[in-house]
Amino acid sequence: MREKTILIADDDYNFRTALEDMVGAWGYEVMSAKNGLDVWEILLGEDAPGMMILDWIMPGMNGLEICRRLRSRRDDPYIYIILVTIHDQIEQLAEAIAAGADDYLTKPVFPEELEARLLAGKRILDFQAELMSARDALRIQATQDPLTNLWNRKGILEILGRELSRASRKGMPLSVIMADVDCFKFVNDTFGHTMGDRLLVGIAERMRMTIRNYDAVGRFGGDEFLMVLPGCDEAAAVYLAERVRKQSDSASLILPEDDIFPITVSMGVASSSMGIGLDADELIQAADSALLRAKQMGKDRVEVRRSVQMMVM
Repeated sequence: MREKTILIADDDYNFRTALEDMVGAWGYEVMSAKNGLDVWEILLGEDAPGMMILDWIMPGMNGLEICRRLRSRRDDPYIYIILVTIHDQIEQLAEAIAAGADDYLTKPVFPEELEARLLAGKRILDFQAELMSARDALRIQATQDPLTNLWNRKGILEILGRELSRASRKGMPLSVIMADVDCFKFVNDTFGHTMGDRLLVGIAERMRMTIRNYDAVGRFGGDEFLMVLPGCDEAAAVYLAERVRKQSDSASLILPEDDIFPITVSMGVASSSMGIGLDADELIQAADSALLRAKQMGKDRVEVRRSVQMMVM
């Protein structure tokens, strides 16, 4: 846990090693640095500590400068800093806090006082971890469909917007697939909503397992799903749509007395490589038009929408 990891930075070897022994005996995981440049290199790495005991005066970069640089990055998660110095004037304390230090100790450091300050810092980091966990849960709740665990409408549209911007910058194609479960209303009306929900979960899982790792699929609404395919031209999008359709068709509802109700899915494909611009509304409207055509042509099929014509698969 990063909350239990402390970086001790001081150019005085004897003082630094004494602190290392002391803090390690309290159950913390200890990292050490002998100058400011080493400290900054550690902070830029993936294993940055949760707390620092930082000497004010060090070669390479002093403690105040490290505090200022770190706070200017507004890193998340937060690193709790205790600045240690020989200065005991109120002006130095104010300067340290203004630079971004959270606490301040003067040398010599008394073990009881340092341990108490570290416990206070750990409480703050623990509280921050709880806030971050709650924030992440809210973010997931805002963008994830609770039934299928796919992206919800808001989430998949945000992904589509980002991928359209990237496709425009890099001159790459982008395709979308709109999918709809055939006869879903009949399933709900005949077998109940619980069975309908089970069907959607099964279809969603097959879609997720069939698309590429860097594609995205979301529940667009009801029994409609939207797939975003970065770097995918018309031919590749049609091939993937057929794979998803066949995998989805392998799903079936097991009814009482072991009766089986077959499930099929209709799909509409639209691609920027087919004369449609890199615009979210245009692509979705084109894919939806192709999906409607697939329904009209008998369902359980893939249709492709071009800028001016329709191609039957």
